[in-house]
Amino acid sequence: MGETASAAASTVDDDLLLKNFFAEVSEVERDNEVLRILSCFKLNPFEYLNLSFDSSPDEVKKQYRKLSLMVHPDKCKHPQAKEAFGALAKAQQLLLDQNERDYILSQVNSAKEELRVKRKKMLKKDTASKIKSLVEEGKYDKQYEQSEEFQKELKIKVRELLTEQEWRRRKMQMRISEEEGRLKKDEEEQKEMWKRKREHEEEWEGTREQRVSSWRDFMKGGKKNKKGELRPPKLKTEDPNKSYVQRPVKKG
Repeated sequence: MGETASAAASTVDDDLLLKNFFAEVSEVERDNEVLRILSCFKLNPFEYLNLSFDSSPDEVKKQYRKLSLMVHPDKCKHPQAKEAFGALAKAQQLLLDQNERDYILSQVNSAKEELRVKRKKMLKKDTASKIKSLVEEGKYDKQYEQSEEFQKELKIKVRELLTEQEWRRRKMQMRISEEEGRLKKDEEEQKEMWKRKREHEEEWEGTREQRVSSWRDFMKGGKKNKKGELRPPKLKTEDPNKSYVQRPVKKG
């Protein structure tokens, strides 16, 4: 019971502090925050919320609440306040989605590994730093990774990796769209072919009676000569077994 009351009191205190904070925030600070949000790298939601990569989901929620109130269109007069507010909402949504969060953190880990490999190569050339790193059993490297210099390099490297992955995703999506377009075109051509074939069959079937009637007329009148038609000469032979034409014989 005491813990519940303590937690409730803590929430009230936080709300009061937040309220006092915004009472002191000037319009210039709100405008600057809008500009900061709109200048963030679009593929990194941590940048929008101005959080480190190891921030917890609770820290994400708390920071979103703070920044969203700061740039809320009802509080901020900047013409792009609504756009900044929407960007913060999307950033929070991505970081609270476990799959999206895992994907981004996987790119962060890959970036760290690349920077570590790069640092090891540099230490090989710097004997003093190499010895110090070995003596302190990793503490030297850990201190470096917590430094502002490393965090800046990490931020840039994460941008590079996220950009590469997004480019690959778009290329893959483009290929999928092209393949879907090709399949759709083939399907339409196949449909058109079957349509023409069906129309031809229907047309052929429609003229069936006319063709049958014409054939019957031909069979009936096939042996009769039409008026004005020339007949072939009859074969006249002396010998019925020979089929040559007998020419007239001149007399006297």
